[in-house]
Amino acid sequence: MARPILCYITDRSQFPGDEAARRQRLLDKIAEAAQSGVDYIQLREKDLAARDLEELAREAVRILHDPNLGSGNGERSTVLLVNSRTDVALATGAGGVHLRSDDISPAEARRIWQCSCRASARGTISISCHQPSEVQQAAIAGADLALFAPVFDKKDSPGRRPAGVEVLREACQYPIPVLALGGVTLENAAACLAAGAAGIAAIRLFQENDIAQVVDSF
Repeated sequence: MARPILCYITDRSQFPGDEAARRQRLLDKIAEAAQSGVDYIQLREKDLAARDLEELAREAVRILHDPNLGSGNGERSTVLLVNSRTDVALATGAGGVHLRSDDISPAEARRIWQCSCRASARGTISISCHQPSEVQQAAIAGADLALFAPVFDKKDSPGRRPAGVEVLREACQYPIPVLALGGVTLENAAACLAAGAAGIAAIRLFQENDIAQVVDSF
């Protein structure tokens, strides 16, 4: 059985210290994720101005392109996805973009990517989905990945009702890889995969643990 697709979603605000310390900790985590063989890193720093986000994305791309940084299995294939900002993704040489559920459509993002002279390869487009019908639409619109959330209760969103594993199972029936997101832990990840999820997306699972150990557990 192939290893599940793994996506680390960043959130530097969860790290201690001032802005400089949090930023450096985030870049260290990005390097750790790439070296451990995580498939995707979603740069999700929503509070940053465009210029600061672009600078951070460039540093992340530089890290991922470092020839001295190899994953544990001898391959370096981690793809950087910039949250919501297709323009920043293109300007920095990132591997793709992650769209919010209320963002432009995957088809529109694809057109923007293909029309840009900066794009030397087909960009990866992922999108947030909260209902099975949204996953169906994402597949129709040509997205590469759907991040379905929240599957379980989340510490920072106690009032938001989780979809649960059975709704996740329904969302996984469409012809697009679905990653389970929201309250996913090493203990409940197996239930998501058994429901048909192609992989796992998470913030805390990666930021609060040794990423190599997380990857090995899958």
